[in-house]
Amino acid sequence: MSNNTVLKGVFLVGLGATSYGMLATFVKLAYGDTGITGNPYTTAEVTSSQFILGIIGILLINLFQKNKNKNTVKKASSRNIFQLMLAGTSLGMTSVFYYLAVRYIPVSIGIVLLMQTVWMGVILEMILEKKLPSKQKVISVIIVLIGTVLATNLLKNEIQLDWHGIMWGMFAAASFTTTMFTANRVATEISSAQRSLYMLLGGAVIVFGFSIATQTTPFNYDIFYKWGIIMALFGTIIPPMLMNAGFPLTGIGLGSIVSALELPISVMMAFVLLGEEVIATQWMGILLIIIAIVIMNLNFKRKKIV
Repeated sequence: MSNNTVLKGVFLVGLGATSYGMLATFVKLAYGDTGITGNPYTTAEVTSSQFILGIIGILLINLFQKNKNKNTVKKASSRNIFQLMLAGTSLGMTSVFYYLAVRYIPVSIGIVLLMQTVWMGVILEMILEKKLPSKQKVISVIIVLIGTVLATNLLKNEIQLDWHGIMWGMFAAASFTTTMFTANRVATEISSAQRSLYMLLGGAVIVFGFSIATQTTPFNYDIFYKWGIIMALFGTIIPPMLMNAGFPLTGIGLGSIVSALELPISVMMAFVLLGEEVIATQWMGILLIIIAIVIMNLNFKRKKIV
C-alpha cells in the first residue's frame, strides 16, 4: 500500500473522528435552546431528529451509489439486514445513553467516560476469545484508568459530578464497545453505505422506543431544522462514511490511533463553545488516554533480520 493511500486513509479517519468529537457540544447547545412550544429540547427530540434525518441522508447516498454503479453494488441479503439491524441497536443505545450523560455532566467529562471502551473492549475480547490479554493491553488499560482519574479531576476533593451522568456515561461506553465489535465483523462484504443504513434503522428502533416512553411534552418539530440537520451530519452521516472508507486504507491499528482525535476535539469544542473549565491535570489525563490507545495499537514486535 502506497504512502499516499495511507495518508488519504489517515485524512478520512481523522476527519470522521473530528466530526464525532464536535457532536456532544452541539447536543449540549441544543439542550440550552427552546422550541416553538417554549420548552427546552429533550433527549428524545434530539436523538429522534438526528436518526430520522441521518437515515434520510444515508438512504440518498445509497440511491446515488446504486445509480452511479448501476447493478454492480452487492445487495444485502435478508440475513445481512437482520444482523446489521441487530448490531445497530447498540448504536441507538449509545446515542441515548451518551446524550443523557451530557445532560448531567460536562461534555469534557462525558467524552472521557465514553473512552472507557478501551478497557471494556479488552475485557470483551478476553471473554469472547477465552484468552488472557497481552502485557501490552494490560499496560494500556492501567494507563487509561490513571488517565481517567486525572481527566475527570477526581483528585480534587471539591469536585461534584452528578451520579446520573456517570451512570449514563458508563452505559454509553459499554454499548459503544458492543457497536465497535459488531460493526467490524457483521456483513463486511457489502458497501459501507448499506451497512450504515441498516445499522441506523436498528438504532432507530431503540431511539423511537425511548422517545415514545419518555416524551411527556408536545414534540418540538423545529428541532429538525434548528439542530437535527447539524447532528445528523456530524453524528450519523459524515463520520461512519469517512471512517468506513478510511479504515481499510490505514488498517485497524493506525486507524484506531487516528480516531483518538475525537477525545481532544470534543474537549476543545466544549472549552471554546461551552466555556467548560479544563485544568492542566485534565489535559494530562486526556494525553495519557491517547497514549494508551497508541500503545495498544502499535506493533512492538521486532522484525527478523534475514
